[in-house]
Amino acid sequence: MILIGILGGVASGKSAVSNRLRTLGAVVLDADQLGHEILREPEVKEELRRRWGEKIFEASGEVDRRRVAEIVFAATSQGKEELAFLEQLTHPRIRERLRKQLADLKSAGVRAAVLDAPVMLKAGWDRMCDFLLFVDTPRQVRLARVRQRGWTEAGFEAREAAQEPLQMKRSRAGTIIDNSSSWDHLYEQVDRFWRNVSE
Repeated sequence: MILIGILGGVASGKSAVSNRLRTLGAVVLDADQLGHEILREPEVKEELRRRWGEKIFEASGEVDRRRVAEIVFAATSQGKEELAFLEQLTHPRIRERLRKQLADLKSAGVRAAVLDAPVMLKAGWDRMCDFLLFVDTPRQVRLARVRQRGWTEAGFEAREAAQEPLQMKRSRAGTIIDNSSSWDHLYEQVDRFWRNVSE
């Protein structure tokens, strides 16, 4: 089974590329979704409660991810420390879930899987991949997209700064996907890549 890793900046279109590969026959593993699941684990919630108190919990008792984001993406040295704490708590657990999912897919005879993980290089998950794609999208396009999600430019900058530099991501990838124009242009490139790796 081949594992394809997707790299790119915040709001570059990584999910669009992953979804296209899904329609072509790959199984998509979403590390963000796994991260959300990890935050529901009692042990993880207890660690977060000890660190940040009740203010990060919703009335339902679940973690309010927006409040956590305000803490860990604060543009201060303390924000960096809090992000490091969160990553040390969650990344090993996400990695274990990824390994289990990959083993299950391999056993089931799946030919190709896609890993969509914003912190792939930082967490070292790129070493699990056979191919790395970089989704190249102009900054102004990405900023416009996150504004539609209700983010501020400062929030966008903070999240981008918490990841590896774009140039590093680009340099690690074997294939660059240009996402600066139409869906057709994007899909044409993804389809070509898929034909090359799946034949």
